[in-house]
Amino acid sequence: MIVNKRLLMLVCLSALAIVLVVAAYFFGAGIARENIQQSGERQLQIIALDIESVLERYETLPFAISYLPLTAQALAKADDIAVTQALNLNLQELAGQAKVAAIYLIDARGKTIAASNWATPQSYLGQNFGFRPYFSEAIRGGGAGHFYAIGNTTSIPGYFISQPVYPLGSKRGSTPPIGVIAVKISLDEFEQAWHSSEEPIALSDSHGVVFLSNRPLWKYRSLRPLPAAAQQGLKDTLQYGGKTIAAIAQLPATDQQGFHEYLLRPIGRLNWQLMLFPDQAKVLRAGLQSALLAALVVGIALAFAAVIDQRQRRLEEGRLAQRALKQAADELELHIAQRTQQLTEANEELEEKYLKLQQTENLLRSTQNEMVQAGKLAMLGQMATGITHELNQPLTAIRAFADNAITFMHRGKSEQALGNLEHISNASERMGSIIAQLKGFARKSPNAVAVVDVQTAIKAAVSLLQSETERRGVHLQIQADQTVKVLGDTVRVEQVLINLIRNAMDAVENSAHKEVDVSLTAEKDMARISIADTGTGLPEQVVQHLFEPFFTTKDIGQGLGLGLAISSSIVQAMNGSLTATNRQQGGAEFTVTLPVYLPVQTEH
Repeated sequence: MIVNKRLLMLVCLSALAIVLVVAAYFFGAGIARENIQQSGERQLQIIALDIESVLERYETLPFAISYLPLTAQALAKADDIAVTQALNLNLQELAGQAKVAAIYLIDARGKTIAASNWATPQSYLGQNFGFRPYFSEAIRGGGAGHFYAIGNTTSIPGYFISQPVYPLGSKRGSTPPIGVIAVKISLDEFEQAWHSSEEPIALSDSHGVVFLSNRPLWKYRSLRPLPAAAQQGLKDTLQYGGKTIAAIAQLPATDQQGFHEYLLRPIGRLNWQLMLFPDQAKVLRAGLQSALLAALVVGIALAFAAVIDQRQRRLEEGRLAQRALKQAADELELHIAQRTQQLTEANEELEEKYLKLQQTENLLRSTQNEMVQAGKLAMLGQMATGITHELNQPLTAIRAFADNAITFMHRGKSEQALGNLEHISNASERMGSIIAQLKGFARKSPNAVAVVDVQTAIKAAVSLLQSETERRGVHLQIQADQTVKVLGDTVRVEQVLINLIRNAMDAVENSAHKEVDVSLTAEKDMARISIADTGTGLPEQVVQHLFEPFFTTKDIGQGLGLGLAISSSIVQAMNGSLTATNRQQGGAEFTVTLPVYLPVQTEH
């Protein structure tokens, strides 16, 4: 029951707070809207007075010039160059003093015969402005003409004021006009001043076409779509350079920003409309500020009420908390005991798995070492024929020299017998060297890391394969003049080299030119051993499986397909890589890349 009463009170207070905040928003927004409107109207009044002041300032200028005797004389004596030039100079000086864009005289046919800009590339001289409304209003109506348009010659917009010119000595209006004097005024200074305003300001003509604005993309666009007749009228007078006037609403949304409700004030003699588009975001901000203030006040009141209510609830909850705390402590103790039991069992299971993993790892390492040793013994078996031939030669020589030594001893030729014994000793030493190399290669590696002289390892591998190379007729080219040292196992490095060289010898078995090149280079901190052959190369489908165990392209009985797999494993264990590619000139090239051993420099 107490909970329901508190819930009902909370709902009522929340609803009241929302109503107060919403009311504050609308109240603040309404006041801001009224203030913005009053401020905008004052700004429009100031701008309108400035524009009307400028327009009225120049209203009498063409009227006064039309009374100059030289103006009527230039129209009456159009062929008199001196009179025309004198008027050009006068108009040029008047335009400079009055600070207007141009002053020019048009004859009754609409042709310009004198102008203040007579000496500029964009001179009005010779231009026909008979199509402009300000000309027709002055020549036909006998009164002042007014028009705003983009210049037909200069493409510069301006406000045009015109007055009819009557014959010299005649009363104004008593005879038809003989020409029109026009003044062009630039309104760009207003547009430049408007750029300091963040709110859009625009000046449009009687059709609603904007021709001055601090939003450049709105210029020469209409407030609403124009009817076809209005479009045609604008094109006939070339008021805006013959452009088709599109509505501002057709611009992309980002370019229309600010185009919404506006304040309006009519100005000028051409029913112009001066518009200011107040920033509606100010209304929104003012409303939000009022709502925020109201929310703050309501929040403080609710917080104060909540503190009182919270105090009462704490007293009640204190008693409940004591009972709940005891229950939670009992449950926690039980949970801790259960969790401890689970962790103990998991730890024992983890130790058991770790022990099995160690046993598996030791078995794998032992198997890998045995596989490497088996690879070496298999390689020795494949080299047995060559080694037997290598040992048979000194044995035959020993027998021959021994028989000769016996003969020389019987004949009493002790010096010749001593020479034969020296030959026997040399042959025995050669056999001992061969057997020592075989014993060193065949022994099990201790799997200890040591500094390996790569140049020495290459020479040892080549020495073991020398007899087989000669037997097969393969030309073995060695380029290992550089001393390079790496970290690893000497026997295993020799095993990799022997395997790669024998594979290269197998590859050139059926080649016309049997050659295997072994080269040693060092680039920066990496040693590169390259074994290249002149065989047929590696097929593309073979390269993908080249280093897989038991993959071989040899005939049955000539290999198990473990040589390259073992070699790759040995090289990877030394933080190196074994790669194979085809050479452009033919044949394959295997490259062993190993990190160079760099001795640690100790400081003294």
